[in-house]
Amino acid sequence: MAPVASSPVRTAVVTGAARGLGAGLARELAARRMRVALLGREAQTLESVARSLPVETHVYEVDITDDTAMAKVADAVAEDLGPPSVVVANAGVAEGGPFVHSDPVTWRRVIEVNLVGSAITARVFLPGLLATRGHFLQIASTAAFGAAPMMSAYCASKAGVESFARSLRAEVAHEGVTVGIVYLHWTDTDMIKGVDDHAVLHELRAHMPAPARHVHSVEQVADWIARGIDRRSASVYAPPWLRLGQLARPLFPMAVTLLSRRTLPRLLRENPLEPTGLLGRGGRLEETELRHRDA
Repeated sequence: MAPVASSPVRTAVVTGAARGLGAGLARELAARRMRVALLGREAQTLESVARSLPVETHVYEVDITDDTAMAKVADAVAEDLGPPSVVVANAGVAEGGPFVHSDPVTWRRVIEVNLVGSAITARVFLPGLLATRGHFLQIASTAAFGAAPMMSAYCASKAGVESFARSLRAEVAHEGVTVGIVYLHWTDTDMIKGVDDHAVLHELRAHMPAPARHVHSVEQVADWIARGIDRRSASVYAPPWLRLGQLARPLFPMAVTLLSRRTLPRLLRENPLEPTGLLGRGGRLEETELRHRDA
C-alpha cells in the first residue's frame, strides 16, 4: 500500500504578537499545527510567547510602519518558514481624549500603526500569499461602523482598515487570495484596561446597553477568529451577535451623536478629560519610544 501523503505544514504570520489578542491568536494557530512567525516591537516578550508554542516559531522584532524593515522580515519569514498561508494584521494602538486637545504626534501614530502598518503588512507578505493562495486577515473593530467620541484616531484608523481590506479583497480575489475582516468589540487586553483607567472613557462604555459593554476573554475572541480563519470567512464578528449590528449600521452615527449630546456635558463637568496618550502597556512602551525618537 502506498504511503498516504501528509498535508504540507502551513505558516502563519501574526503582527502585534507580544501580548493580548496577537499572542492568543498565535496559540490558536499553533494548536492547528501551523508554524508561526511572531512580529512585534518587544523581542523578549515575543520570545516568551514563542517558547510557549508547540510548533516551530520564529520571532521578528520590527516596527510594522517601517517599509524597509518589514520587507526584510517578509524575506526572512519566507526563508525561515516558507511562504505564509495566513497573515493576520493585528498590531494596533489607541488613544483617547478630545480631538481639540489631542497631541498631533500621538494621534498620527495611531493612524500610522493601525492603518499604514496594516497596509505595509499586506504589501510585503502578498507575494507569499499569492504563491500559497492564502488568506489575509485584517483586525478591525466595531469602531469601523459605530465611531465613538473621544476616540477619533482609533475610529478613523479602523474605518480605514475596513475600507482597505475590502478594496484589497476585490483586487486579489481572482488570484485565489481571500481577505477577511474581524469586527472586534470589548476584549480583555491591556488596551481595554487602559480605557477603564480614564473616568470619562469608562463612563462612556458604562452607558452602553449591557450586552454591548461586556468584555470577552482573549481566549474566547481568539477562538472565534481562528474558526473564521479555518473557513476563510470574509467577515468575523467577535462576539458573533455583532453581525446584527451591520443591519443597524446606518442608524449608529445618529444614535451615538444623540447619546453623546445628552451624556458628555455632564461627564466632562464631573471628570475633565485630558488626552490619555497611547493606551495599554504596549501603547506606553510605544509612546516612550516616540518621545525618545522625537527628543
